[in-house]
Amino acid sequence: MRTILLSTSLFFAANVVFAAGHAMAPSVTAADQDVSGGTVTAETIVAPANGWLVVHRTDASMAPGPVVGYAPLREGENVDVTAILQEAVAAGDMLMLMIHGEDGGMMTGGFEYTLGATEDGPIRVDGNLVMTTITAQ
Repeated sequence: MRTILLSTSLFFAANVVFAAGHAMAPSVTAADQDVSGGTVTAETIVAPANGWLVVHRTDASMAPGPVVGYAPLREGENVDVTAILQEAVAAGDMLMLMIHGEDGGMMTGGFEYTLGATEDGPIRVDGNLVMTTITAQ
């Protein structure tokens, strides 16, 4: 009986270590979409911690521009995350959907980022922003 318990314990411990080592990498998945209703939606977001989906304007230079919308994220997988656009976005405009953290600000649960600030700033993996770009339809 002791051998069975030890084997079972080792089996479960190995699975926990395997799962921790194979956690889903932070990512944003979204497609070009109609934004005439004043919203933009990411199909799937994997966030490393609680934070924000932030919608930036961008262009062919692929540099993040002003923030035009945001929505809260919870740690882990988030599905169908919709951000309300805070200004008009025209068909053909490029948008960058990016994961931002919930760090460095004065309040938890309130979005405090402004372009270039450290509060609620962008998440990076291996030095790269976690984002995708879409074109408004």
